[in-house]
Order: sequence, then C-alpha cells, then structure tokens
Amino acid sequence: MMAGQLSIAKALNNALRKSLEEDPKTVLMGEDIGKLGGVFRITDGLQKDFGESRVIDTPLAESGIMGTAIGLALRGYRPVVEIQFDGFVYPAFDQIVTQLAKMHARALGHVKLPITVRIPYGGGIGAVEHHSESHEAYFAHTAGLRVVTPAGAHDAHWMLRQAIASDDPVIFLEPKRRYWDKGEVGAAADLGLHDARIVRSGTDATLIAYGPMVKVCLEAAAAAEEDGRRLEVVDLRSLSPVDFATVEESVKRTGRAVVVHEAPVFMGMGAELAARLTERCFYHLEAPVLRVGGYFAPYPPSRVEETFLPDLDRVLDAVDRALAY
Repeated sequence: MMAGQLSIAKALNNALRKSLEEDPKTVLMGEDIGKLGGVFRITDGLQKDFGESRVIDTPLAESGIMGTAIGLALRGYRPVVEIQFDGFVYPAFDQIVTQLAKMHARALGHVKLPITVRIPYGGGIGAVEHHSESHEAYFAHTAGLRVVTPAGAHDAHWMLRQAIASDDPVIFLEPKRRYWDKGEVGAAADLGLHDARIVRSGTDATLIAYGPMVKVCLEAAAAAEEDGRRLEVVDLRSLSPVDFATVEESVKRTGRAVVVHEAPVFMGMGAELAARLTERCFYHLEAPVLRVGGYFAPYPPSRVEETFLPDLDRVLDAVDRALAY
C-alpha cells in the first residue's frame, strides 16, 4: 500500500481489501456490508471484487452472525464480523463472552478463534437511540478478548490488519465520529497491536485517552500551551491488554494524570487506569488521577449529546484541578 492521506473509513476499507487479498480464508460478514457497502461504506466495493461467498450479507441477527463466525473459525476460516452499530451488539453478547472469549482456554490452547469483531462506537453523529454507545468496559473486563481502538487513519489501517492476522479474538472498536477525519497512512505498521502511543510530548500533566477522545485531548493540549502549560497526550490504542509501561513512564515524568473517555466515568476504563497508576506511581504523583467522561445515565437524545460528551472545556477544567494541588 502506498503512503498518503486517507480518511479513517478509507483506511479501514483498504485494510479489509488487503486482508482479503492475502488470505483466501478471510471472510467478511455483516448486515448490509455487501451490495450497500455498510451503512458507513467501510466495505464499499468489496463484494463486487471478492464475491458473495467472501463478503457475506447476513440476516439481521447478531447472535446468529457471531455463532456462524465461531463455526467458520473452527473450520479454519478467519471471519471479520461487522456489528452495524454499537448498541446492536447486545444480542450477540452471549456468544461473544461465553463462547468466543472462552473457547481457547476451555480447549487448553488447542483451539484458536481468529475472529475480528468490528464495532462502530461512540457518539457525536446525531444518531437515534442505541446508535451512540460506548461499551468498551464490558469487553475489556472479559478475559480472553483483545480490545483495541484506533484514533487516526494510520492506526485504523494497520491495527485492523494486525487484528485480522491475530489468532485470538479481537474486538475492534471504530470511533464513528472520526470516520471522515483524514490522516497520513504510512507504508508499514510502526507499533505492535497493543502498544500505546505518545502523540504529544509534555511536562506538566498527562492526558490519557483512546479512540474519539484523542483528538479532543490534542485540542486541549494545544489550548493549554497558550497559557504556558505543556500537556503530554497518550493514545492507549489497546484497552485489553493495556500498555501500562508507556502510561506509567509518562505519568512518572509529569506527576499528574487525567483520563478521558466518552463512556460514563462510573466503572469505566478510567477507573482501572486511575487505580493502577495510584498503585504503581504513588510516590511520583503530585495530584490524584482525575477522570473525565460521560455521565452515569443512558445516552441522551441527539439534540443534547454535546452536553453529555466530554469536550475541550471539561478536559481543561480537570487539568486546572490537577495543577491546583
């Protein structure tokens, strides 16, 4: 693949195309992914080029899609499943957490399930109910699943290819509000699938984010610099496993940390990160690890979702509180 500027959506499309070309056992499955190309057009043109037996339009039955994918994986295939929207994954949740996540351990390592489950997640697109949820903590809490999420086009392309090549089940969360953001896509992966990335260096505090909130944190860091504050921004990229070494190294340098995600703060990824950093960086911390996220309430109607979602001001407010200690 040639390097160049691509949207996240196009970078994902190219990754799927390359994976289909490289391995004849790779198959795509999902609702409306064939002739329509998916509601976000991530699979646009793939059925035309690879045929209906490899890019499969499924019935509207998420549990059946996952069960079929597991059966195909047991027969040597490498399924890539698309869940059309985040809130639609729950009918398949039983299959994911009781079968997909546990089969490898149940078989004492003799059975592998190389399945990638692509899920557009998060808000910010003005959608109706069940179309804007952030449920990453459910999957990260489930042993046996790898959970990753890109924030830009380069990682979208290469992380998806790495996920598909993995022999373990991967929950691949795609920040749908960023699908049309463009970025440079390099000619090769520069990190492992589960490595965190320092996307901006700083000295005064560390902002830890992933997926759609990385862009918000970069904007907050740019605004803070106008006031003479240098904020470091870490993109986790992987939520299970977490690259704690990179995060801890950053926090030990800056002495302060703010974790930012769209999902509600209560029992969210930020809680685990705050606990781990407090345990491992206690003598380096100048302030408590603070969290910024959604409210502990069902996702609201689209007309008020911008109030629900963390923004630059809420991130900077947390930074102010951290620096005030």
